[in-house]
Amino acid sequence: MKLSRRISFTVLMTFVIAGSTVCAQSSEDQPGQQVEAVFELSDGAKVPYLIYLPKNYAADSDQEFALLYFLHGRGESNGPLSLVAKWGPPKFAARGDDLPYIIVSPQCPRSDRWSSDTQQKRLTELLDSIVSRYRINESSIFLTGLSMGGYGTWTMATNSPDRFAAVAPICGGGDPAKATNLVDVPIWVFHGDQDKPVPFEKSVKMVDAIKKAGGTKIRFTTMENVGHNCWSAAYATPELYQWMNAQVKDK
Repeated sequence: MKLSRRISFTVLMTFVIAGSTVCAQSSEDQPGQQVEAVFELSDGAKVPYLIYLPKNYAADSDQEFALLYFLHGRGESNGPLSLVAKWGPPKFAARGDDLPYIIVSPQCPRSDRWSSDTQQKRLTELLDSIVSRYRINESSIFLTGLSMGGYGTWTMATNSPDRFAAVAPICGGGDPAKATNLVDVPIWVFHGDQDKPVPFEKSVKMVDAIKKAGGTKIRFTTMENVGHNCWSAAYATPELYQWMNAQVKDK
């Protein structure tokens, strides 16, 4: 009798767990809404992320969409996934803006940073998964991030310059010695000239190195008399998205 009850309970829990898994998977596909999701990586770790699908994204359509990959700053590591929507594109999605992009915004662990080798591998794996699962126009994959995410943006663009149609690092820094990797990448840099946590010179050195290497597709906006938070103004700049939309990567 006890064995019979144990089996019945096990079967019941199997259906409950299976049902939960299905709900978790289907909850990601809600056009016009930004939802929370989790991706299990090949190394066994899990990366939580926010995903937004445009309102006109439909399963019965073959239309492809641009992808905007957003990397948050250090402060948004220290709390729930919802904190990632505090700034930038995921903030606009959370408040209900009608956006033309699929927006993916992962959350970095508190103990690490976006520019580390481990996180760069995980970001690439998540991106590969999103591209394989959704109707992404691979000629229109855009990368941006602020502060720690600005560093991560520079690093990811340097590691995979052929992948992104446009890159927008906000108050971050990269490796000027690798500037030759970025000469053909359309890049728009924003940085406040009064920034203390991430000195303005970090962006200056990257921009100068890319230009010296022969890059002609780089833009640099100096936010005068602005401290670390230059991202509020940068992401509120309509021309940034107009510029992104005009960039197309050769397949």
